[in-house]
Amino acid sequence: MSANPDIASLLDSRLLHLAAERKSPQTRKTYGDGVRAFLTWGDRTGAEPVLDRPTVNAFVAALIDAGAEPSTARSRQLALRRFSAWLADEGEIPADQLVNLKPPKLDAKVVRELDEGQCRALIKVCKGGELRDRRDEAIVRLMIETGVRAGEVIGMSVTDADVKAGMAVVQRGKGGKGRTVPFGPQTARAVDRYLRIRRTHRLAGTPALWLGERGKNFTYDALYSALRGRAQMAGIDGFHPHVLRHTAAHRWLAAGGSEGGLMAVAGWSRRDMLDRYTKASSERRAAEEARALNLGDL
Repeated sequence: MSANPDIASLLDSRLLHLAAERKSPQTRKTYGDGVRAFLTWGDRTGAEPVLDRPTVNAFVAALIDAGAEPSTARSRQLALRRFSAWLADEGEIPADQLVNLKPPKLDAKVVRELDEGQCRALIKVCKGGELRDRRDEAIVRLMIETGVRAGEVIGMSVTDADVKAGMAVVQRGKGGKGRTVPFGPQTARAVDRYLRIRRTHRLAGTPALWLGERGKNFTYDALYSALRGRAQMAGIDGFHPHVLRHTAAHRWLAAGGSEGGLMAVAGWSRRDMLDRYTKASSERRAAEEARALNLGDL
């Protein structure tokens, strides 16, 4: 046991343990990137990469001073806190010195959801008879209607989508939690049309639901690129696939859906997540309600 272990040599072991815990590839990458960024900072500045509060705080401050987004700084710090806790649990260090270290404060950003016209435009530009057209329309409709995360979409297998029942299974959502999400006839038709053309793909016999062009697999990066391209065709600026999750949450509540139902479908266990995703639309609904009440009519 050492107070200052060789972090670089232990990182591979840490990632191995995360894989054994069935953490997603993205989670493993995020935690690994945080530790590697800390080591790179130490090499560049000459600071010894010690997992104590002063050193980690200096690292985070350097990230922010260099122009990193607060969310990135927070993610890097979280990776180090989790790594330190793991080192203590494994007996590699005498104690975890980062316990209760406060994360950097995040700005409360408001993410604007797509309006109905933009949703229709995004679906319209996916129209076509090629596999990529049917795939993209099915994905867009599924994400707009159910609010599934991009990573959850990519993780779906063919058996997870039941077009007759209008249900899709998210086998492993955020935090390792699975759930079932319902969808309506329009989405079911889009998924069915994709599944029929999917039979002609070179990888049709593989379990992955979504397949790429030219006989390739369909990764998160491919999904991001495909949907960004569709958004550009639809004239939607500043698009990110995660906007579709915000859009789904807004549309659910605007249509009169319950907050509890939305939390179940979206896979949220905490009320603050609901508030975060519906902040922009809740302010607009409050304004509409205020105008209808007309409390200034005295």
